[in-house]
Amino acid sequence: MGVDGLPPAGSSGRVRAVYPGSFDPFTPGHLDVVDRARVLFDEVVVLVAVNGSKHPGVDEEQRAAAVRASLPAGWTSVTVAAWRGLTAEYCLRHGVGVIVRGVRNTTDLQTECRLAAMNQSLGVPTVFLPAQPELAAMSSTAVRTLGKSLPRPG
Repeated sequence: MGVDGLPPAGSSGRVRAVYPGSFDPFTPGHLDVVDRARVLFDEVVVLVAVNGSKHPGVDEEQRAAAVRASLPAGWTSVTVAAWRGLTAEYCLRHGVGVIVRGVRNTTDLQTECRLAAMNQSLGVPTVFLPAQPELAAMSSTAVRTLGKSLPRPG
């Protein structure tokens, strides 16, 4: 392993990445981050996490099932897991070398940098993927809010 926890450039080591989040719900922006991460890494685990400060409408197993249903069948290098605990702990237990985080704006970046510093101190580096411009305004909160305020068909 290199000093940053990743295999040295040109090595034959496989790099596994984890993309953690509450995914309540899983949005097109999340799907885009997974799509770009699967090109960069040998394997991507979408980690449906429990965040004590968030109160999703369904439990992590149900959210994980919804994420699985959203992934194209051909994405064989992408798996989904539910997890209660620190993301870095999951990484260390499961041989995951890097955390992937999507960032939509400078507020996200500031928050994510603090988390990345903590995870780095625990031995797991973070890679940031900026949101595509057309997806940057979309958040799970906005999707939930819009979904509740739209008229129901029928």
